[in-house]
Amino acid sequence: MSSVNALKICSYGAPHPSPSTFFQLPVLRRMAGIRYVSCLSSSLRPATARASGLRSRYVLARTLATANVSPFAALDTFADRHLGPDNNETTYMLKKLGYDSMDAFVAATVPAHIRIPQDHVTNDTIPSLSESELIQRAKALGRENKLFKSYIGMGYHNSVVPPVILRNVMESPAWYTPYTPYQPEIAQGRLESLVNFQTMVMSLTSMDIANASLLDEATGAAEGMVMAFVASHQKKRTFFVDKHVLPQTISVLRTRAKGFGINLVVGDVLADLREEAARKDVCGVLLQYPDIDGTINDYASVVESVHASGGLVVCATDLLALTMLKPPGEWGADIVVGNSARFGVSLGYGGPHAGFFACTEKLKRKMPGRLIGRSKDATGEPAYRLALQTREQHIRREKATSNICTSQALLANMAAMYAVYHGPEGLTRIARRVHAYTQILNTAAQKYGFKPQNKEFFDTLTFDASNIPGRAHAVHAAAAAKGVNLREIDDLHVGVTLDETVGPKDIVRLVNVFAAAGPDNHDPVTWSDLEPTETLSLPSTLRRESKFLHHSVFNTHHSETEMLRYIYHLQSKDLGLVHAMIPLGSCTMKLNSTTSLMPVTWPEFSAIHPFAPIDQVKGYRQIIQELESDLCKITGFHACSLQPNSGAAGEYAGLSVIQAYHESRGEGHRNICLIPLSAHGTNPASAVMAGLKVVPVKSLPDGSLDIADLRTKAEQHKDNLAAFMITYPSTYGVFEDGVKEACDIIHQNGGQVYLDGANLNAQIGLTNPATCGGDVCHMNLHKTFSIPHGGGGPGVGPICVAEHLAPFLPTHPVVEVGGDQGIEAVSAAPFGSASILLISWAYIRMLGGTGLKKSSQLALLSANYMASRLSGHYALRYKNTNGRVAHELLIDLAEFDKSAGLKVTDFAKRIQDYGFHPPTCSWPTSTCMLIEPTESETLEELDRFCDAMIKIREEAEDVVTGKQPRDNNVLKNAPHPQAVVISDIWNRPYSRETAAYPVPWLREKKFWPTVSRIDDVYGDLNLICDCPSVEETVDAQ
Repeated sequence: MSSVNALKICSYGAPHPSPSTFFQLPVLRRMAGIRYVSCLSSSLRPATARASGLRSRYVLARTLATANVSPFAALDTFADRHLGPDNNETTYMLKKLGYDSMDAFVAATVPAHIRIPQDHVTNDTIPSLSESELIQRAKALGRENKLFKSYIGMGYHNSVVPPVILRNVMESPAWYTPYTPYQPEIAQGRLESLVNFQTMVMSLTSMDIANASLLDEATGAAEGMVMAFVASHQKKRTFFVDKHVLPQTISVLRTRAKGFGINLVVGDVLADLREEAARKDVCGVLLQYPDIDGTINDYASVVESVHASGGLVVCATDLLALTMLKPPGEWGADIVVGNSARFGVSLGYGGPHAGFFACTEKLKRKMPGRLIGRSKDATGEPAYRLALQTREQHIRREKATSNICTSQALLANMAAMYAVYHGPEGLTRIARRVHAYTQILNTAAQKYGFKPQNKEFFDTLTFDASNIPGRAHAVHAAAAAKGVNLREIDDLHVGVTLDETVGPKDIVRLVNVFAAAGPDNHDPVTWSDLEPTETLSLPSTLRRESKFLHHSVFNTHHSETEMLRYIYHLQSKDLGLVHAMIPLGSCTMKLNSTTSLMPVTWPEFSAIHPFAPIDQVKGYRQIIQELESDLCKITGFHACSLQPNSGAAGEYAGLSVIQAYHESRGEGHRNICLIPLSAHGTNPASAVMAGLKVVPVKSLPDGSLDIADLRTKAEQHKDNLAAFMITYPSTYGVFEDGVKEACDIIHQNGGQVYLDGANLNAQIGLTNPATCGGDVCHMNLHKTFSIPHGGGGPGVGPICVAEHLAPFLPTHPVVEVGGDQGIEAVSAAPFGSASILLISWAYIRMLGGTGLKKSSQLALLSANYMASRLSGHYALRYKNTNGRVAHELLIDLAEFDKSAGLKVTDFAKRIQDYGFHPPTCSWPTSTCMLIEPTESETLEELDRFCDAMIKIREEAEDVVTGKQPRDNNVLKNAPHPQAVVISDIWNRPYSRETAAYPVPWLREKKFWPTVSRIDDVYGDLNLICDCPSVEETVDAQ
C-alpha cells in the first residue's frame, strides 16, 4: 500500500481527501497541516483539534523536494532539507500559475537572450555532497590546518569563548537568524544587548557615545579619517598616521584616502608634527595605543598641538588594555576605534569580528554606522530602537561619505555578553593575569640575551635579537619546533603578544623557545624557575584610575545560571527564522542550515591567526580556493576576491578595481558613474567613496530602466565614463529585457559594468552576471549563500571579475593575495570574514549545481505564487510582459493612504500581530512593500503569510468604509503586545481578540511583540544610547 493511500485510512472513520483533490481545498483548510499526518477528526476529538489548531485537519504527508528512487541514494541529501516546497507543492503552484512544467515557467520569467546552457550549473560542474559527506570532508580539511599557538598579535588575539555564550548565542538560531532590528517591537532583545555593547565601549574608552559596531578595526579607522576630513569642511586634505599603527589599517586607509583625495602621510607622530607648519593642512591624526610593538606612549602633547591646529585625534586601541590604562577619552581623543574580538570571539582566521567606534558628543551626528537608542512606546514604556537612522549614510545616496549598510551584530552581542558575564572585576582579573604573564616572559627572555625594545607594556613585547646567533630567524625556527608562532618583524626583531588563553605551561614553552635560540646552551626551565614581577610595567601617568562598567547589567549575571537566563530572556523578545518566514525583499532570508554552521566553531578553523604561515593553513586555503572557483562558475567570471566583508564593501572594492583598470590604461580621468534612480542607496554611496561622480539614470513608468536616457548620458559622458551600476533582477523585482543592451551601451562608450549581485538568488543556473554583460559583480554570501544575518551582521561581499580586471583584485600588506597590480586592502584581514566562508562553501557543496539551480527556480516560483495570491487584494506594482515577477514582488499601498490615512508603517506593524516580520518597507518606492519568500519556505508558510496579508486588507477596508475610525483602528494601534491586550483598560473600537488573534492559527502558535509602537521622533530628540544607570534601574523597580 502506498504511503498516501495508507493515510486515507483513519481509525475514527473521518473522510479525507485524495491527493488529487487535496489542493482544491480552500487555502485555510490545507494551509497549516501539510507536514503532519493526522487522522483525528475535529468533530470526534474537539479538545485535541483546538489544542493543535488547524494542523489536525490535514492528512496528506509531505514528500521530499527531490525524488531519489534508488535504495542506495544518500538519506541525508541537503536539498531535501533546504528546499521548502516538495514536488507536490511545486506542481500545485505551477498549475495555479498556468504552467505544466518548471521550464515553461522559467521561460516566461527569465528573458531567453540571457539564459545560460542547461549544463552550465549542474552536479557535473559543482558536485553535490550529502550532509554527512560534507562533515567528513570538512573534518579532513580541518586536519590540514596546523594548530600552532599564535602570539603574533597585530590586532588579533586568542580568546576564551565562555561555553554559555558559545552554545547559547553563537550557535543559537534564535540569535543568528533574525534580521537587522529595523522593526524594534519584535527585536527588543538584541537591541538591549547592542546597547550593552555600546555602553561597554563608551565606558572602557571614556567616550561620550559609541555605535553598535563596525566591520573591523581598519574600517573604523578609515571612517574616522573621513570624519576628520569632513569636520575640516574638506579644506584640510592631509591625514597623518603614526608609523606604529597596524599595517593592515594603514593599507585600508590608503585605499579609502584615494577615493576622497586625502593625502595620507605615515610618519613619527611624536617627532614629525612638532612644528606648526607641519600641522597646517592636517585634518586629523591616527595613533595606536598601545602601538603595534607594545609601546605605551603619552600622546598629550600631540593631542594639544593637533587640536590647536583644528584637527581631530583618532585613537586605535585595545579594550582589555583599557581596563588598566588611562582611557583615550581622558587624554583628549576625539574618535576611538578598535576590535572587540578578544572579548570572547574566536580568531577565525581573521573574522568576523566586531569593530567598535566611539566619539565625542559634538561629533555624534556625524558618526557612521548603526546606533541604538532608548525611546518610549505608545503606552509610555521605555523601549530601544535604531536611533538617527539616517546615520546609515547610504540613505543620502551620492551625498554620503560612508556606504555602511551593516554591522557585526552577532559578534558585538557576543562581546557584550562576555562583558556582562565577567563584569568589571572579572575583566580586570583577566587583564592583570595577561599583564603578569607578559612581565614574566619579559624578565626571562632578557636572561638569554634578548633586549626589550619597550620597557613599559601591557601584553606585547618586542625584542632585539641582534646579539643572538641566527638572530630573529633562529627564534622563529625554535618557536616552530615548539608549535608556536611569533610575530615576524625583520631580521633583528621578534614580537610576542599574550592573551587570556595563556597559562603557566604556555609561558614555560615560550621561555624555552627563547632559551633554545639564545647564545648558550641552557637547561629547559620549569614554572618554578620563573618569578613574577611585583610592580606593574605600565607608565605611572597612564594607569587607569576611573571606574568602568558600573551599570547594573555588568554586575549581575556572573553565574552561569543567571547568564543563561539573561540570554534566554533577551532572545524571547526577538522574532527570527525560528518563528516564521522573514519575507524581506532584497534580503533573502533563507535557511541557515545547522550542518553548514557546524565547522565554524571547530578549533581547527576557529583558532587560526589570520597571519599564520601559509603551510599551517592548507585546509583553509583549499576551502577558499574551492569557494572562489564555485563562485566564478556561478557568476561566469574569471577571478574572485573574498576580502570584502560586507555587500557595500564589495561594491566599493569592485568600483575601486574598475578605477585601477582605467588608470592602468592611462584613463584615470574617467570618473563618471551612471546609476539608476531605483538603485539601493549603497550604490551611489560606494561610487562616491571610490572617487566617482554619480549621474542618475531614469526609470520608466513600468519600472524598467530608461534605455534612451542611459544612451544619452553614456554618450554625453563618453570621454569620462568610468562605470555603470545596475542591480539584476532590478530592485523592482523584475528581470528586465534590456539589460544586455544597457551593458553594450556602456562598453561602447568606454565604461565598465558593475552588476550588483544582491539579487543573485534569482539567477543561479538560469543566467549569470557575465552573460548579462557585467564586468564585475559582488555577491552577498549572507543572502544568496546562506550565511546567517546574525541580527544585523556579519556579512560577506566577495567580488568576481572578468579576466581583464583580475590583475587589480585587492591585495594585503601581510599575506600575499590579490592581483599583481591589485588595489590596497579593503578590509583588515586578507580573506575578510574567513571563518564564515565555511558556511557558503558547505552550502554550495551540499546543494551541488543541480540543487543551486532548483533553489533559484523555487525562489522565482514562490514569489510568483504569492504575487498571484495577493493580486486582487493589493496592487502589484511591476511585472514583465508575461505577468511574471522575479524572486520578489512589490505591492503598492498608496491607495490606502488616500482613502483611509493608512501608511506603509501601519501595515508593517499590523503584520507583527500575525507573527510575521514585515516585508521591506518603503523601498525602493516609499509607498510599497517588497516581499521576498526564498526557496526555503513551504507552501504552507507562503499561504499563511498571504492569508495574513489578505486579512489585513479586510481590516484596512473597514477603515476605508468607515466601520473603523481613521485615527483609532487595529492598524494604527498595531502592534498589540500582551501588556496592552490584558490591560484593565480597553477603550478601542475593536475587541481584544481581534487585536491578538485575528486568525485561528495564532491560538496554537503566536509570537508576541514585547512593546507597543515605538516613538521614533522622541528617541531622536532625546538621544540616550547607553544602559540605564543604577539609579534608573532602581527607580524602574
